[in-house]
Amino acid sequence: DVQLQASGGGVVQAGGSLRLSCAASGFIFVDYGIGWFRQVPGKEREVVSSINVSDGRTYYTGSVRGRFTISSDNTKNTVYLQMNSLNSEDTATYYCAAAYQQGWGPRGIEYANEYEFWGQGTQVTVSS
Repeated sequence: DVQLQASGGGVVQAGGSLRLSCAASGFIFVDYGIGWFRQVPGKEREVVSSINVSDGRTYYTGSVRGRFTISSDNTKNTVYLQMNSLNSEDTATYYCAAAYQQGWGPRGIEYANEYEFWGQGTQVTVSS
């Protein structure tokens, strides 16, 4: 069975850091891109960052560039999202998802409907 297990969310003060993890199983990890999305109630799910697992190419949306770092450990089939300098606008439920890497473009794999597999969300709350 395909599984994407997201973890690492929590409550943190503004300016603090969290590291999210996405552990994958049940598919050929290196054939896929992994994306992190976030969603707040009443808004569409938006891509935060993505990584092409096979070659390490990455993409970040503008609001997180320079603060967030995505990485993968292919020996563990796990993707990480290191989030630094968190602010209240980062408060959301974060999801990881997998899409076949053939869809990788200049903005990574940008749209939620391009992703084949999804994990459960992990809540990130930034308090001011």
